[in-house]
Amino acid sequence: MKRSKFVKLALHWQILIAIGIAVGFGLYFPTQYKCTPETFDDFRLKADEFNSFEITALEQIITDPTQGEAAFLTSVEQYLGKPLVPKQKKQLLKAARHNPPLSWVEWFGILFLKALRMIIVPLIISSIISGIANINTADSLGRISLKTILYYLSSSSFAILVGLIFVNILKPGIGVDINLTQEVENIEFTSGSFFNTLLNIVPDNIFKAFAEQDMLAIIFFSIMFGFFITQIQTKQKELLTNFFNATNDVMMKMTLFIIRFTPLGVFGIVAKTIADNADNLGNMAQGLGMYSLTVIGGLAFHALVVIPLFLYIAGRSNPLKVYRAMRTALLTAFSTSSSAATISVTLQNVQQKCGVSNKISGFTIPLGATVNMDGTALYEGIVALFIAQAYGIDLTIADQAIVLITALLASIGAAGIPMAGLVMTTVVLTAVGLPLEGVGLILSVDKILDMFRTAVNVWSDSCGAVIVAKSEGEHLNV
Repeated sequence: MKRSKFVKLALHWQILIAIGIAVGFGLYFPTQYKCTPETFDDFRLKADEFNSFEITALEQIITDPTQGEAAFLTSVEQYLGKPLVPKQKKQLLKAARHNPPLSWVEWFGILFLKALRMIIVPLIISSIISGIANINTADSLGRISLKTILYYLSSSSFAILVGLIFVNILKPGIGVDINLTQEVENIEFTSGSFFNTLLNIVPDNIFKAFAEQDMLAIIFFSIMFGFFITQIQTKQKELLTNFFNATNDVMMKMTLFIIRFTPLGVFGIVAKTIADNADNLGNMAQGLGMYSLTVIGGLAFHALVVIPLFLYIAGRSNPLKVYRAMRTALLTAFSTSSSAATISVTLQNVQQKCGVSNKISGFTIPLGATVNMDGTALYEGIVALFIAQAYGIDLTIADQAIVLITALLASIGAAGIPMAGLVMTTVVLTAVGLPLEGVGLILSVDKILDMFRTAVNVWSDSCGAVIVAKSEGEHLNV
């Protein structure tokens, strides 16, 4: 009798299954909130937004059975006889959070993200320096840089155009109830300009930049270091090039090891996201369904039509093959909502599966994760017009042109972290005089949409690396 062989599931299928199980887990074990004497063990020391009388009053509340976030906050406000400000809500919810089953699994996601973040800085440094040092000539570096930047500007501009077309056709803001607006919390509005972003590329202290994971500063330093390796004597040049090549190989080995645990990490991350939003999913779908469909539709059109056209025309590559090669990175980006945290997986997929050399991918992928935000740029354009429609403000063609330019510059300055696009949206709103409080209209669905736009960001970065590699005459697997 012939023994059947064990069939090992591909990693992307493992991740998809993990996401499916995590969604079920989060819905079955939703996060709830309750006040008990134990709730306030640490609360007294950390609740700087509450006075002593309020804390004493809160300690008398015993809410059982447990409640969802909205019901819990309502009961607390009724007991205190006054509304809570956003910072008070944040502190109280953190103290009253109650979900024992989730605590068994959410540490998977925390540990996975910590491992990814642990290798980001050394991976970027070794990858960029190794890539630049292997380019050898300043002419080659300048040519690759120009092609990369040209692609990033083109793809992001097309993304914003797609978003503006979708929002003008579907008009999701017409008839939206302004009372749906939530209080804006957990984000800081920014007035930083594109030129300030350029100035901050040059770090005051490179070790501080390493510690704070200031990606633009790290990338700038790495490019400079790699370039000047090519300008020194042959013996020292070979020594340093070999050192950083070896370091990059070690970092890729570490990346491969961490990637093996992606399904567990994704399970922990998605389970927490669903559990924390379980009581609000119905309201999100009902209140902002058209807006969400507009954003997802625009992202889908850009990812499935515009970027594949770039790949086919400029990169002479098969978009389906590139997609298959990048599935693990895209699912990781979707789950973590962070293109920066996904850099290691993206680099591994681009190099190992697409066949792009380290000298191209080591330069384009870290840079793209920082400045190339197609999904974020598209989202910012849609949000601006959605808020204008909701408030009955008519934006002219000239106003929408300002939205396009500002969204492009804001997306370049956005960090590759969760909710970065929401923060940079305030720059776009300010540029055309829209009310910043309008951001509260979209807060309830931003976390879910952030997952989609991050996946599009990473997809664009990956395709950019393939296009540049093809233009340099490299023979790829796609």
